[in-house]
Parts: sequence; C-alpha cells; structure tokens
Amino acid sequence: MERLLHYVWKYKLYVATPLTTTDGRLLQVIDPGIQNTDAGPDFFNAKIKIDGTLWAGSVEIHDKASDWLLHGHDKNRAYDTVVLHVTGLNDMEVTRTTGELVPQLVLTVPETVSRSIDWLLYREASLPCLNYIPQIDSMHISSWLAVLLSERLERKTHDILTLLEQYKDDWNEVFYIILTRNFGFGVNNDAFERLAKSLPLRCVQKQRGSSSQVEAMLFGQAGMLTEENDDPYYRLLQREYQFLAYKFSLIPLDASVFKNLRIRPVNFPYLKVAQLAALWVQHDTLFSSILHAGSIGGIKEYFRITPSDYWTTHYHFRCASAPKPKLIGENTLNILLINTVVPMFFAYGLHNKLPEYCDRATRLLETIPPEKNTIVSTFCNAGISVSNACDTQALIQLKREYCEKKKCLYCRIGFRMLKSGIYPV
Repeated sequence: MERLLHYVWKYKLYVATPLTTTDGRLLQVIDPGIQNTDAGPDFFNAKIKIDGTLWAGSVEIHDKASDWLLHGHDKNRAYDTVVLHVTGLNDMEVTRTTGELVPQLVLTVPETVSRSIDWLLYREASLPCLNYIPQIDSMHISSWLAVLLSERLERKTHDILTLLEQYKDDWNEVFYIILTRNFGFGVNNDAFERLAKSLPLRCVQKQRGSSSQVEAMLFGQAGMLTEENDDPYYRLLQREYQFLAYKFSLIPLDASVFKNLRIRPVNFPYLKVAQLAALWVQHDTLFSSILHAGSIGGIKEYFRITPSDYWTTHYHFRCASAPKPKLIGENTLNILLINTVVPMFFAYGLHNKLPEYCDRATRLLETIPPEKNTIVSTFCNAGISVSNACDTQALIQLKREYCEKKKCLYCRIGFRMLKSGIYPV
C-alpha cells in the first residue's frame, strides 16, 4: 500500500478535488518533490501551500500515521524538515522532535488507479498491458525505449567494469570472458563464462601456433574429452590436453554444465567451442584489434573464421555429418556484436573518458537489423515498431527488468495507462 501511495503522490494521480489537512486547512501541492531512495524522508524539496502559506521542505509517506512513531521519526532530527505527512489512514497526530505538530494529509487512491494497478500486477497473463499499447502515443513509446536502451547498456557496462577490476584493467582478458560467455547463446552462457574463467587467455595465447592445442585446451577445460572414443582426432586432443593441463595446472569443468537438449546442431556447444578456438588461433589480442576497426564490416571480418577441417564433417565428436563449412553466420555475428562488441565499446568509453567510443557503440547498434526472438515479436504484434537493434535491446530490457519483475509502477507504459485512464472494465 505504501508503495502505491508513493506512486500516486509522485505523479499527482489523486482525485483533483480540493485537498485539506486532517485539521481542515486548505492544501495545495505546488511540487511533490524529488523522491529519495536513501535514508531520510521520502521526498525532498517539496513545495506546498497550507491556507495560502508556502512551505518548502520534505514529505514523508506511511500507510498509517502511527508508522511515524513506530519508525522513530519523532526522535530523529532528520525528519524535522518534513512539512507534510502523507498517510492512507489517520490514526494519530504526529510531531517533530521539538513537539510541533506535523501537518497531515490522508491521501485517497482513486478507485480506477487501484483497480488498474491490481489488474496489472496480479493478472495471470505475463504481459497484461499488451492490448493497451496501441492506445499510447508513439512518442511516449519511443522516449521510453531510449531510456530502456540506456539502462541496458549501463547494466552491461557495470558487469564489464566489475570484471575489469577483478582482472586488473586487462581489457583483452575481459573481452575474452565476455565473448566466450556470449558463445553460449543464452542457454549455455553461464557454462561458457565458467570455461573462460577457468582457462586464462595467456594460456591460449602461448599455444596459438597450434590449432589442435588451442582446441585441446578449450575442449579439455570444458570437460568434453573424458569419454572413450576411437576417433583419431578426439584421441589426439585428449593427449594434447593431458600435456597442457599439466603444463598450466588446469582443472577442467564437468561437461554436464553444458546443455545440448533442444539445441539446433549449429548451436551445439561442441561446435561453438571449435569456433572459439579458431578465433583465438587467428587473433592474439582481438579487442585491441577491434578497437581500431574502421567500420562494422571491418569488425565482422575479425569473426569470419573457419574452424579446423575436422569440423567440416562434424557438429560434435560422437558422429560425422555431411560436409558443410561451419562459418559463423550473419545472424550469429550480429548477436555477438550486440552482446559483446557494443557493451565493450561503451564500457571502454566510459572508463577511459572517451565519449567517442560510447557514440560508436550506439551507432553500431543503429546499423544492426532488429533481433528476431519471441520477446521482440510479442511487442511488435502489440503495435510497437522496431527499426534496428537499439529498439530490440530496449524491448528485451523492458521484458526482463520490468515485465518479468512486475515493476509496472515504474514502467512508462504502465504509467501512461494510469495517467490516461486506460484501465480494464
């Protein structure tokens, strides 16, 4: 209830009839203030008029007036700046530490707002607002997508900078971890990240003169060389890994962490490991090279590699397949750019105070076609148009961070539904 009172106060969604304090004085809200997410009163720098007198200060909000006493605000000088106590239930008068009475307002949540929020938060449908999206002005949708994209880039940047601190500002090592993680393509992301963290890039770099040794290190670390298999190439990799594991004191993962069920052959973890191996055989410090690429085409060229000949006729070790080059496809390249290169550029620009790299990250997203997945198609079918990867990344952020977490009160689509009176009957 208190969260709802915060929301109604912040956006002035209460009934527009004249407001009065609990002691009958006329109240006018000039500015609800700035919401405070730290310790102290709930809103700072609010401006209100009580019987024509202007007051500036803080506003505190509680379900019940007695919560003021329960939380000890009557003994905390930080709350002496409160010029208005907003509550859903007036069950007592409240005072500052000086004994002065604090003006109080009983805030009534309009029934339409209450019904709409209950419907949004507790309806069984995963996206109850979908049918109402066409009624929201496209300008509001566009501005919200821009905010969501910034949020997503900031979240990914935070993850990258955390790794950067752990790995002592080694950008190539961090890029190696992020890239390897994204070769998991969702279902195996965590497993591939564990693989990268268990096998330092320096170990791979020292053996990159031999394709079979780089493959042996990656497959061995992934726990994929522990079975009995008469395949000559498999046996070669087993022997190579046994030597390399001893040389670098490597401890392999358990292969069970990698998922294979309901995955298309082109995304089998075995093939993805082979493609990763080919990348690191071809390139020493890949991130340093990509930083200086002149175009999106130039960046993609670094990823256009072919795994070793063995993989022309295999998707995994257990059986052969019809001959087919196992190049990284265009759609896969776009996904790697979106999830690896773009956030790395953005983080690099922020960390080194080089805004041109942040701009470059955004421009790169603008040149990549919209992603095709169930999240994007769901919103598109509801009437949201997308033109590039900026839009689709924003929609993924919306689904993951707002819809799935039921944060409708903090979503601008939810807000517009309430503000415009769009609610279920």
